[in-house]
Amino acid sequence: MDFKRFAGGGPRPPGQRRRVLTRTAGIVAAVLAVFVLLLGWYWSREPDTFWVDWERNGEPAVTGYATTDTLLRVARTLLDKPGGYLTNDVMPPGLYLDNMPNWEFGVLVQVRDLARVMRNDFSRSQTQSVEDPDLAEAEPNFNFDNNSWILPSSESRYRRGIDHLESYRARLVGEAEPPANFYARADNLREWLAVVEKRLGNLSQQLSASVGQARVNIDLAGDPAGEAGGPRRDEVEVQTPWLQIDDVFYEARGTAWALLHFLRAIEYDMRHVLEDKNATVSLRQVIRELEGSLAPMRSPIVLNGGGYGLFANHSLVMASYLSRANQAITNLRELLAGG
Repeated sequence: MDFKRFAGGGPRPPGQRRRVLTRTAGIVAAVLAVFVLLLGWYWSREPDTFWVDWERNGEPAVTGYATTDTLLRVARTLLDKPGGYLTNDVMPPGLYLDNMPNWEFGVLVQVRDLARVMRNDFSRSQTQSVEDPDLAEAEPNFNFDNNSWILPSSESRYRRGIDHLESYRARLVGEAEPPANFYARADNLREWLAVVEKRLGNLSQQLSASVGQARVNIDLAGDPAGEAGGPRRDEVEVQTPWLQIDDVFYEARGTAWALLHFLRAIEYDMRHVLEDKNATVSLRQVIRELEGSLAPMRSPIVLNGGGYGLFANHSLVMASYLSRANQAITNLRELLAGG
């Protein structure tokens, strides 16, 4: 009698071994899939807002410190949040995530716009002034391809831009030479707000077009002498493609998140200009609208119900906030242009 086989100590039949291996592989794959899904959920959470720092060593900082420091913190958040910078990821879970990369793009565009205005306007006293060397290096680094994985990676170029911003901030507060400048003037602020106004207008139009609609063609803005490159119809059909609705929504969330911090910093650095133009309340109204647009999402997906339908339309809600913020910025620019 084969006592080893009777006692269960003998080799298992080949079919039984295959079943055990298959079951083990299935369990491992299921655990790995759950882990990747949970990690993707964690990486897709939007960073919290932070308070702008306008003090240094317990005392009010020099003009321009709040704006520069906030630009640095926003750029660092873009790279150092959970999961890091996801747009150029080539491995899961970052590979299959699309909401956070669109959020990142919205933030990145605002970082680029502010870095450009700081280089061309805030740091220069007039058009023929010499540009700041650190800002002249930071701005093109932030404008590097946002989807480059390697040689060089997007992150490496953006960190180089951050390094130059840190050097500019150190010179601004007198920690390094030569000294840097930041000119808080109404005309400089209007230059940046003009760019912000166009960004918000573009996003609010795309969000509003989440449901198709016919619109009056206003390309020439009613100018009887205006001409376009080709024939224009009196009415145009506008609709954001269904597969792009959530992309535009999260790009708008990223835009609002970055702008909220930049405007809080501008409120401090430009406080004397705003008070002189009686424009502080208008700026705070923009900030309030952006705060409302960043309310937590209570739905796991971006819904696209009709305007008066049974289900919500998150794009239209976001468009409402951004449109009001856009109008408030228009009023703010008019106040800044006044004598």
